[in-house]
Amino acid sequence: MVVLLHLPGFQPSIFLTRASPLCKTHFNFLRKFKIPIIKSTLSTASERTHSIEIPEEETHVQISLEKLFIPPETDISSDTSTLSLSSRILKGSNILLSKYARDAQIMQADFIKSSVRTQDCPSDGLPEFALVGRSNVGKSSLLNSLVRRKRLALTSKKPGKTQCINHFRINDSWYLVDLPGYGYAAAPQELRIDWEKFTKDYFLNRPTLVSVFLLIDASIPAKKMDLEYASWLGENQIPMTLIFTKCDKRKKRKNGGKRPEEHVNDFQDLIRSFFQTAPPWIMTSSVTNQGRDEILLHMAQLRNYWLKH
Repeated sequence: MVVLLHLPGFQPSIFLTRASPLCKTHFNFLRKFKIPIIKSTLSTASERTHSIEIPEEETHVQISLEKLFIPPETDISSDTSTLSLSSRILKGSNILLSKYARDAQIMQADFIKSSVRTQDCPSDGLPEFALVGRSNVGKSSLLNSLVRRKRLALTSKKPGKTQCINHFRINDSWYLVDLPGYGYAAAPQELRIDWEKFTKDYFLNRPTLVSVFLLIDASIPAKKMDLEYASWLGENQIPMTLIFTKCDKRKKRKNGGKRPEEHVNDFQDLIRSFFQTAPPWIMTSSVTNQGRDEILLHMAQLRNYWLKH
């Protein structure tokens, strides 16, 4: 029997509710039990995708049940077969589709404002998702890919272009938030410290934040600063989704390179001790648009659950 438990412990990967500052996250996790390894695929249920385009190319990732992200109010007890369960997993991810995965398509995207303080951010109460990652991880490119506009977010070959909290209103109903990158941004040290300060203040004190999307470069081995950032989000119980970028880059094995899938697995092994349950993750590429529709469906189910609660 599937049992959902309420945990007082540390779990950053689950939905954020509009609760008081003392209770910022909704903690649910699935009791672990053995089940055959299943492959990650994309559900084709039309009532859930709402005209979201499903890419032709498929990325299969071997996933055990205990490593799945199972949203609250999602019953899998009726999925008696491996095939039935795997058909509900978003392709190239560990995320199970829930009844809240609807109205995912982006019809309109507008830049609203840039802020350097959390209190200066929009105050209309709309739910929002924050994108953050190392300065050259492809954050702005991913944002542009999500909204299908080449220059909604400014991209540059020079890391560190984003220097404020930038709000983009989507469909007049929710926000994508582009945050300053961390790492070796070409900016004075004192400015980089300010970025870190106001970014973390935003994470801790923004009541409309549904989830942080932490971008990780899957074309290279895990970086210490990425592991530290994931750890900090976990310790502070900030809801988090891992977005693995540049998954189109495949180095030749004869040169000692690993495939993106291997880097994804390595990163998860390294952060496993930070979390009681597996955080949701998605493999992406801004070049091929891999993962675009999966991100939008995942955002939709997080957002719709948050709005209900």
